[in-house]
Amino acid sequence: MNTTSNMKRNLSLFALIILMSSSALAIESPKYTVVYKDASLEYRQYEPYIVAETVVQNSSSYKRASNEGFMRLFRYITGDNNIQMDIEMTAPVQRNAVSEDIAMTAPVQRVETEQGWRIAFMLPEKFSMETAPLPTDERINLRPVAGQLMAVVRYSGRWTERNFEKHKEKLLTGIEAHAIEATGVIESAAYDAPYVLPFLRRNEVMIPVDSAPELQLSVAAGS
Repeated sequence: MNTTSNMKRNLSLFALIILMSSSALAIESPKYTVVYKDASLEYRQYEPYIVAETVVQNSSSYKRASNEGFMRLFRYITGDNNIQMDIEMTAPVQRNAVSEDIAMTAPVQRVETEQGWRIAFMLPEKFSMETAPLPTDERINLRPVAGQLMAVVRYSGRWTERNFEKHKEKLLTGIEAHAIEATGVIESAAYDAPYVLPFLRRNEVMIPVDSAPELQLSVAAGS
């Protein structure tokens, strides 16, 4: 990679940190209700939402695929869309009369597929499929996600393959112990910016399920 490419990448990452730090207290995330919780995991009923997603193909590196997918989506929310949102390299986020501000949301989601790694993040609730800005990068798609029940394990630390595998096993062992049937594939999610200390980060691994355990130990709203 040449010096110019490195500089552009560093500027993009710097802009990402500014954007996330300036809006950290207002970052929107999917709405859900916790229907069951024990020492190992949670079962959450999620409300419907829309994601912008991209698939990174032919990448042998878990980390490289995640970074490439994330930067595609970052470019989408910072102007690479049909209404050309303009975000200056300073905080706070600026908007003008001909631009639409696409807010940063959390978490960033990652799923392994036969085609590669699918990276996605939720669009702010104010958008519908009819009103969401269209990506100019043909590798990015918008997709509605139906409300669904998910089993979730939350953990801190870095968003690494090692952490993912460790907590994936904890998740699968947990739902097996509850005699719960999985109905989809495992996803991982990261909520925090790169500058957040690893022990303070919120990461999750989750999977759609057909039901939750009958004994409801706690019921709480989440977002």
